[in-house]
Amino acid sequence: MPNTQRILLTGVTGYVGGRLHEQLHAEGYQLRCLARRPEHLSHLEDQQTQIVKGDVLEPDSLKDAMVDIDTAFYLVHSMGSTGDFQDQDRQAALNFATAAKQAGVRRIIYLGGLGDTSQKLSAHLHSRHEVGKVLAESGVQVIELRAAVILGSGSLSFELIRALVERLPIMITPKWVTVSTQPIAIEDVIGYLKQSIALDNNEDHAIYEIGGTDITSYEGLMREYARQHGNRLFIIHVPVLTPRLSSLWLGLVTPVYARVGRKLIDSIKHPTVIRDDRAQKDFDIQPLGITQAIKRALANEDRKMANTRWSDALSSSGYLPSWGGVKFGNRLIDSRCRFVKLSTEQAFDPIRKIGGKTGWYAWNSLWHIRGFLDLLVGGVGVRRGRKHSIDIAIGDTLDFWRVEAYEPGKLLRLAAEMKVPGRAWLEFEVTEKDDGTEVRQTALFDPIGLFGRLYWYALYPVHQIVFSAMLRNICHAAKQNAQMPAKRD
Repeated sequence: MPNTQRILLTGVTGYVGGRLHEQLHAEGYQLRCLARRPEHLSHLEDQQTQIVKGDVLEPDSLKDAMVDIDTAFYLVHSMGSTGDFQDQDRQAALNFATAAKQAGVRRIIYLGGLGDTSQKLSAHLHSRHEVGKVLAESGVQVIELRAAVILGSGSLSFELIRALVERLPIMITPKWVTVSTQPIAIEDVIGYLKQSIALDNNEDHAIYEIGGTDITSYEGLMREYARQHGNRLFIIHVPVLTPRLSSLWLGLVTPVYARVGRKLIDSIKHPTVIRDDRAQKDFDIQPLGITQAIKRALANEDRKMANTRWSDALSSSGYLPSWGGVKFGNRLIDSRCRFVKLSTEQAFDPIRKIGGKTGWYAWNSLWHIRGFLDLLVGGVGVRRGRKHSIDIAIGDTLDFWRVEAYEPGKLLRLAAEMKVPGRAWLEFEVTEKDDGTEVRQTALFDPIGLFGRLYWYALYPVHQIVFSAMLRNICHAAKQNAQMPAKRD
C-alpha cells in the first residue's frame, strides 16, 4: 500500500543514501531526492521518486525541494573536499536547517559519527557533531544517529579491510589499527534510519549511538575477514606512523586515496564505542555482530551485488567537473577517429567495458603510474575500479574518471577526477555510416592559466602515443568480439 508521507533524501549518490532510497522506495514512500547533478539520478525517477536540482551550499536552491516535506534525511558531508570541510559542513547544515524550518518540515534525520565528546575529537568527528547541533538550532526536531565503522559490500571500511587483507598477507601496521571501535552492519544502519521516521520521541535533539554487538578494532576486523575469506595474515606493529604516511600507504594498497585516508585515520585514532545504550530501548532492532556482518558483506561481494559504493559518491571526488563548465582558457582538443565495418553496437562493445579490470586498451602501466602520482598529491588514483564489468550508469566511477554522459551503444563521456591544472574529459562516440561505423575518441582539456597549457603540451607526445594506441586497440577488440560465436542461452 503506497505511503503518502513525502520524504526528502540527500546524499542518494552516496553509499548509505543509495541503499536507503532503495529500501524506502520498496516500502512505498513518496520520495524527493536532492542532487547537485540531477542527471546522475535520472534512472531513479518514477511515480514514487522525484529528482530535484539543489545544492546545500546554495540556500535558494533548497526552497522548492522542501515544499510539502514531512521528514528530511541529511546524509551530507564534505569528507572528500579539498577545501575547509568544517566550514562547508557548518554552512551546508545551516542552509538546510533554515530551509526546513521555513517550509514547516516536521523532522530531520541525520547520520553522524560516533565519538567520545569528553576526549579531543578529530576535525572530522568534531565537524560531524557540530552539524547535528547546527541542524537542531533551527527549531526543527532532529534525530541524530551516531555510527562508527559501517560494514557492508561497497562501504569504505569494508573495501579498505578487504583490500589490505587480500593484497598484504604480511602487514606492518600503525597503532591506530588496535584502537577500539564498535562496527555496525549497513543493514542495521538502514534499519535505524527507517525507524527514525516514525520514532516516538519528542525531544528537540535526540542523539542515539548505534553499533553492532561486538567491540573490536581494525585489526580484529582484518583478522575476522581473513578467517572467513581463507587468507593468511601476519601483522607487525610499529609505534610511529603519521596520519600522512598512513594515508599514502592506504592509498597505494587500498581504494582509499590519500585525502580521505588522512581524515579517516584522524577519526579512528581514538576509541569509537557506544557509551549510551538507549538506542536498544527505543528502536526495534537486533544488530548484527562482526561475524555476521562480514559474512553478509562477503556474500554480496562474491555475487557482485554491491549496489552502492562509497567511492561512487560525488563527494568523494573533491569537485564536480561539467561539460562546458567554466572557461579557464581556450579549450585544447585531441580528437581522432577510425572506421570499422561493424554495427554501432559491435563497435561500442569494448568502450562500455573500459577501465577497471579491462584497463584502458593501451599502455596500462602509464595509467597506473599516473594514478600513483595522483595519490601522492592527494588525488583519487586508479584503485576505485568500476562497479560492474559491463553495465554503466551516469555518475559511476571508472578508476579516476566519472561517467558524465552515457547513451548505450552511442556515447560515453568521462570527466577526470585526477589532480590536473584545469578540467579534462575523455569522450567516445560511435556513428553509423553507410557500410559500417565511425569510432571517434576525443580528449578535451580546459587549462587554468599558463601552467595548465604547459601541462597539456608537455604531455602532448605521450598523449599521441597513448590515445592513438587506445583507439586502435578498441577497434581491434571490437572486431575480435564480433568474430566470436554468440553464446547460447
